[in-house]
Amino acid sequence: MTTFARFRFPLVVGVVLTQACNPIYYSPNTQNVPLLHGKGDHSIAIAGNPNRGELQAAYAVSDRLALGVNGGKFSQKDNSNGDGGSGSFGEAAVGYFQNVSEHVVFETYGLFGVGSVENHFKSSIAVNPGTDGKIASDLMRYGVQPSLGYRSPMFEAAISTRVASLNYSNAKGSLVYDKLAQVTYLNNNNQLWLVEPALTVRIGARQLKLQVQVGRSINLTNSDFRQDKSHATIGLVYRPSK
Repeated sequence: MTTFARFRFPLVVGVVLTQACNPIYYSPNTQNVPLLHGKGDHSIAIAGNPNRGELQAAYAVSDRLALGVNGGKFSQKDNSNGDGGSGSFGEAAVGYFQNVSEHVVFETYGLFGVGSVENHFKSSIAVNPGTDGKIASDLMRYGVQPSLGYRSPMFEAAISTRVASLNYSNAKGSLVYDKLAQVTYLNNNNQLWLVEPALTVRIGARQLKLQVQVGRSINLTNSDFRQDKSHATIGLVYRPSK
């Protein structure tokens, strides 16, 4: 079976879509770790994997204050059973950064994002007559993301950790999975706390670098919640010389 979660949002940032044998209601998006140096410094990044495409940007409005946005679209073709989904998620960020040394940067961002999630399981309708095999819910996530990174003209690396509250509301639909109405499942898990460490590595030219990021999502509230527990993306990061 294939399933995914769908997040719709007019703002900006990525989250979810993976293959699984059960509904998936959350997948961690690529963390925006810009490692800015000073006022006017900025970066633009694209990242993704076969199931997602993401766009990220950050701009230093002063020598300490930065703003960021993240956006993504997620889609995957339905499997032969008609199980699938697609989506998007948006997030804005306000952050503080400081140059610890010539090459070491500390930064922390406050994050806020909203969206919606959808799963459709046509294969479940035959097993559960009278249901439509669908579920949809609004989504909100807020948190903080500190990081410590090394930045040089040709190489960058950073360790970051996102600590966030994930909240669901307005769940609707009649999908039944594992003998449980999934609207009830989401209502019973409508607030979750996550810790999401990630490693980001960039290599290339001064202005354009290849980026690889891998990360985990640890659900502190419910370790068995139906979500992706990791992410891995590849992309490109552009920033002017400073």
